[in-house]
Amino acid sequence: MTSFIAKFKNNQYLHAVYISLICFLTYSCIFAFRKPFTVGLYNNMPSFFGIDFKNLLVIAQVLGYTASKFFGVKYISELKSVGRSKLIFILVIISLIPLLLFPILPTPLNIICLFINGFPLGMTWGIIFSFAEGRRGTDFIGAAMGASIIVSSGFAKSVAKWVQLSFHVTDMWLPFYTGLLFVIPIVILVYLLEKIPPPNEYEVALKSARLPMLKSERGLFFKTFMPGLLSFIFIYVVLTLFRDLRDNFASDIWTNLGYSNSANVFTNTELPIAIVVLTIIASMILIKNNKLVFLISQYMIIVGFIVVLIASILFEKHFLNGFNWMLLVGLGLYIGYTPFNSIMFDRMIATFRLKGNVGFLIYLMDSFGYLASVIVIYIKGAMHLNLNWAEFYAKGVYWFSIIGLIISIFSLIYYTNKIKNISHE
Repeated sequence: MTSFIAKFKNNQYLHAVYISLICFLTYSCIFAFRKPFTVGLYNNMPSFFGIDFKNLLVIAQVLGYTASKFFGVKYISELKSVGRSKLIFILVIISLIPLLLFPILPTPLNIICLFINGFPLGMTWGIIFSFAEGRRGTDFIGAAMGASIIVSSGFAKSVAKWVQLSFHVTDMWLPFYTGLLFVIPIVILVYLLEKIPPPNEYEVALKSARLPMLKSERGLFFKTFMPGLLSFIFIYVVLTLFRDLRDNFASDIWTNLGYSNSANVFTNTELPIAIVVLTIIASMILIKNNKLVFLISQYMIIVGFIVVLIASILFEKHFLNGFNWMLLVGLGLYIGYTPFNSIMFDRMIATFRLKGNVGFLIYLMDSFGYLASVIVIYIKGAMHLNLNWAEFYAKGVYWFSIIGLIISIFSLIYYTNKIKNISHE
């Protein structure tokens, strides 16, 4: 038995699979505290400020998430390794309490519960990924976490729909009861996270040490790569915006497309997307050249925008049905979105041998991405646009994929030149 454990620890691929499984399951459980409320339709709830109740819930939670991301630029970038797993559990419990109060407090006061729910949950990704970055197998582990973003949202909604249909749970109680099912799994998983050993000497030499970043170090980092980081922020804003709209209003979009009575439609689209994206990202573990993978990740973003654009054109011309359109748009979005959350920044730090961590870069991107999502959801709700969600989403992804494609090409050119410059030094 001792010999088997020793071989397991020394096998980088098996070790990467183990860590990726723990990270995948942990972050997957987080979605059970975040997404189930979106399954509810809240048809009998009043509107406020000219915005319907569900839109206000989405805005409140995303505002909490946005505030968390801005806070996380400092907090996650300065995070130390001691007590990280306990912190995850504490944040999850804090997020569950407002879900209990949500059906109890009067409306509209209970809308604030979704803001409070979103803030602690927004911190969890950076903490979980801190166990994964800077390793030989980070590409594979990051792919697993990216897959969890794709699959887990749909899975959480499917579980919530099952709870609602099986136990006749009301829209208001649905978020709490769904989250309650995942408390024990979270306890087990954060314990396993804490047992993951830090990167070894070989991994530090290959990927560079991952260290907390102080304010002065974050400022220097941003100044050094400002044009590239600004382009990344814009691209990420576009991708997050339409990923988040697709995620938060999936139930409404599927209803508009004629799939209102299918509980499995969420998972049926997200699972094949996750498999494809996971396979692409995970394959990067076979490439040691950090510069090459960093550039490949940017080509992936370009390909993602092209897939979204072509799928939207075919849908508009009635060459694609609603199911296949949602499948392809989701595939394109996640092909572009997942590198930001897995391989790209890890390889960027390794390419330029930077002192820092992925958490700083991710939370910098996320803060602006979620802010844009809040603004668009508010405008759509407040202006009472004469469009259903499927039409609104189809037109949006069409135009923004064109803009995203242009900025992505600029970004690729910028970083290609930056790499050439360091190669000549």
